[in-house]
Amino acid sequence: MDRASTPAVELRSITKRYGSVTACDAVDLVLERGRIHGILGENGAGKSTLMKVLIGLVLPDAGSIRIDGVPQQIHSPLDAASLGIGMVHQHFSLVDALTVWENVALGEAGRLDPVAIRNRIGEIADHYGLLIEPDALVGKLTAGLRQRVEIIKCLRRDPGIVIFDEPTSVLTPEESVQLFESLRQVVAAEDRAVVLVSHKLDEVLHATDDISIMRQGRVVDRLLASDADAPTLARGMVGREVSLRSESAALGVLVVGDDGVAPAEIVDPIHDDEAVAAAVGRPVLRIDGATRRGPGGVSVLDDLSLELHAGEIVGVAGVEGNGQRALGDLLSSLLPLDSGEVEVDGVIVPAARSGAMARAGIGVIPEDRHDSGIVLDMTLAENLVLVDQSGVARHGVIEHGALEAFARDMIDQFGIHCSGPDAPMWSLSGGNQQRVVLARELAQHPKVLVAAQPTRGLDVGAIEYMSDRLRAAAADGVAVLLISSELEEILALSDRIVVMHSGRIVGEIDRADVDLEELGLLMGGAAR
Repeated sequence: MDRASTPAVELRSITKRYGSVTACDAVDLVLERGRIHGILGENGAGKSTLMKVLIGLVLPDAGSIRIDGVPQQIHSPLDAASLGIGMVHQHFSLVDALTVWENVALGEAGRLDPVAIRNRIGEIADHYGLLIEPDALVGKLTAGLRQRVEIIKCLRRDPGIVIFDEPTSVLTPEESVQLFESLRQVVAAEDRAVVLVSHKLDEVLHATDDISIMRQGRVVDRLLASDADAPTLARGMVGREVSLRSESAALGVLVVGDDGVAPAEIVDPIHDDEAVAAAVGRPVLRIDGATRRGPGGVSVLDDLSLELHAGEIVGVAGVEGNGQRALGDLLSSLLPLDSGEVEVDGVIVPAARSGAMARAGIGVIPEDRHDSGIVLDMTLAENLVLVDQSGVARHGVIEHGALEAFARDMIDQFGIHCSGPDAPMWSLSGGNQQRVVLARELAQHPKVLVAAQPTRGLDVGAIEYMSDRLRAAAADGVAVLLISSELEEILALSDRIVVMHSGRIVGEIDRADVDLEELGLLMGGAAR
């Protein structure tokens, strides 16, 4: 059989059901060597389920698989690996207590050679522009660096068929561009078949050759990337017209690298200053001189001071790793302070006292919902009352009827797509998991809402929904703190922007007065 003319992968009529929900409905997919195939769709469209079938993590209820023209039964990731299939997962599968090289070596047969593994990590890192310290402890790495480890872990096994499931969701724009430039070279030179599963329109348009669009478990369109445009892809994903300004990653109008330098021109995301829904009110949150030193005496927060008022959205801009996560942890009662204080409505709230910030009126959409936002093995209804059970409990005991009624109300209000209140959280798509977190936090009627990377990993429709909800919260008088690595998102939503660098606020700019050159310099650490 001529391998050059035979598809690397043929999936025929793949079907997978979870109870009454059909995740994949008779899906056909063909992957060719030497080409990058983009699979685009909303959260919950069936993209990840289809790829899990190919990698052996999910067994299909019906359908067939051919690899290089040969029928195959893939029952496990080991079967997939033996066929030369590798996958970079959207959600990390790393062990925090191990180093980078130890994580990369997990699953290897035979005796380990630490020196050889470290050297191979260095070779891959140099080739793909994914620099990483092999002896670094994974638990101390940022999300972006953890994603690098996942990619290196996959590529070390030199697979001929590579699946990237949302690989850039935690990479900077510059890192993303570098990754896909390297992938393009490798696809052409090494005859790999590459799959890019993504919700980012611009990424799919510029990084792929072929595109399949999935909606509600079916492939609804197939087209060449050269014949596609962003509006066409968006309509195919959600089945309606979409405001593309809501999807910052799809705009492709600004790249800020690790040096913080921004280009001189930008297509301005629409921000109607006259339409700010509520007048800025009284001070609600005040952080004064917050300082916290991490390992080695390095300050993760360095004399940070910040004030938020009712009814405004304050965006926190900055290159990732400059204290944004620590700020979110502080307002989640997860980070103690060496000095400084936090006030909500004029009352000092003790840092790192369990539940203190939530009781004071601070709601939090965490940076990593799987890490600190939801419990995957609990039901949707149970996740909705993780913070406060008072509305559904009597004498300290949760009443099932009250819990179910509350959950159904939240499902209706926030448009959560699920099989019902008892659906396990792991069965929901990423976008619907994020809606559960948003519903839970807003149900507490917070005075302050901290939204940390609220649209990370979400599709164009879910980003539009989340942006509208944050604006509505501010219109209702909530003080919103938006922490985002997507500068376009901050520009589109914020009334005021503060810039973090090395754990402190180094500048503040009203949205109407933003100068992108100045903003880029501040993000790079230049004094104002």
